[in-house]
Formats: sequence, structure tokens, C-alpha cells
Amino acid sequence: MEPEGERRLPSRGDGTGSGDSEEKKVALMRIFVEGKDPAAKEVDNFMLRRFLRARDLDIEKASFLFLKYLKWRRTAVPNGFISEAEIRKDLSQKKVFMQGFDKTGQPIVVAFGAKHYHAKRIMNEFTSFVIYVLDRVCARMPTGQEKFTCIGDLKGWGLSNCDIRASLAALDIMQNYYPERLGRVFLVHVPYLFMKAWKIIYPFIDKNTRKKVIAPELPCPFSLHFYMGKFVFVEDRNLRATLLEDIEENQLPEIYGGKLPLVPIQDPDPLDPTHVALKGDN
Repeated sequence: MEPEGERRLPSRGDGTGSGDSEEKKVALMRIFVEGKDPAAKEVDNFMLRRFLRARDLDIEKASFLFLKYLKWRRTAVPNGFISEAEIRKDLSQKKVFMQGFDKTGQPIVVAFGAKHYHAKRIMNEFTSFVIYVLDRVCARMPTGQEKFTCIGDLKGWGLSNCDIRASLAALDIMQNYYPERLGRVFLVHVPYLFMKAWKIIYPFIDKNTRKKVIAPELPCPFSLHFYMGKFVFVEDRNLRATLLEDIEENQLPEIYGGKLPLVPIQDPDPLDPTHVALKGDN
């Protein structure tokens, strides 16, 4: 991706700081990271801003996180993309699908937790699968959009699907290497057992997400639908109505009362001209 140069960055518009302040800090951050790693010249200002926001506009912390990302990317994705040949097992489980867009233009990902099995998981392949999914969804974002929405469907989720290590690995990738990409996560059909695992995972969630939590003591998901910052636990009886607050019916998957069929993450997307480049060997 080419550097944005003098293109002006829009402000957050949420009261967290002026656009001018962010723009100046992005410029200073660019000078620093380009001096440390020439590869930084290949990224745009919007990427730098996401790292900056992830570290509360602290230039030094954001710069070191970004430089860590560049080093990680060269090792984790040496060919520039994850090919489908590298992640055949995870793709065969058909656990992640790419859907339409929410009302703000965020692409939608649907993930089925009950299709992931701890006993069958190979960690290296799983982390490559996570990168593949994130690269695919980011490539699908329309101009001006930097986040995506996720529907996490936990229907049928049980002990054989509980994989704390994989969950923490995915969380680490998301928070450290794809910061400020996650929009909202709707958790649906949540069994009580999952809340036990959630209490283990929750402390590892970045403070910028955790500080928005309304209730630190998690209520039973069957009692009400409640918000935890980016995470929305949805009661079954309010499922369709809740999703329709953020997603139009013609963009909502059929299984939730919408009109779109499920599309596997690896299927060609006519709205994504980069698919050929991302697809790799297959």
C-alpha cells in the first residue's frame, strides 16, 4: 500500500482528540519508524494511525508496536499472503464465512465456534488461518472504512470446542497486529458453559476494550442481552431484532432472518478484486 503523503486524515469525530493532533503525531511517528525500518514507507497513514490510537496516541509506544508488526509480518507471512494450501484443515471445517456489510459499511464475518475442535487444532495452521481471515476481511473494506463486524455463533459449543490457547493466540494477533480493526462482535446462541471460558479470556482483552465494560460480573446470557464495549451478548428471543439494529435485512445471513446465504471465507468475492492476489497457490 502506498503512503498517503500529504492526504489529510479525518478526525475520530468521537471526542477523543482533534484530527490535527492525530495528523501531527502520525507524521512524527512516520519519521521515527521509517528511520528504523524502510518497509514502513510502504504503509499508509491510516495504518500508522490505527497503531497510534491503539496506544492512546503515545508515539513511542505506537512506533514500537508497529515495528514489532513489521518484523512479525515478515516471519508469519513470508510470501505476503497466506495461501489456501497452507490452511486446508481449518478451511475444511467451514467455520468462518464472509457476509454483507452493516449499516456503517463494515464488512461482516460470521464464525461458528462449534465447528472448531481443540483436539484437531494445529496451532501454526490455526494462526495462519486467523491471519488469512483478517487479511480477507480487511481487503474487502470499502474506502474510508477501517473496521469489521463479527457475528460469533456459539450454538452447540461445548467442551470439545473450548480452546483457550487458540482463543488467546487469535486475540494476540488481533490486538497487536490488526489494532483498531475490530468493530462490534455479536455473540449469539451463547451457552452457559461458554461464560466460564469467557472469564478466563476476558482479562487478556486490551484495556481500551475492557474499560468500556458496563458490568464486570457477567450475567447469565439467557437472562438479557447486554453490552460489554465491543462485545454484544444477544438473547435468543431478541436475536433478529438486535442484529437488525446494525445490519439491514438484505445484508443479514438467512439463518438469522435475513436474505443472504452463507458464503465460506475462501470463496471468491465479486466485491473484492484482491482475491486472486490473496488466494495464492489454489
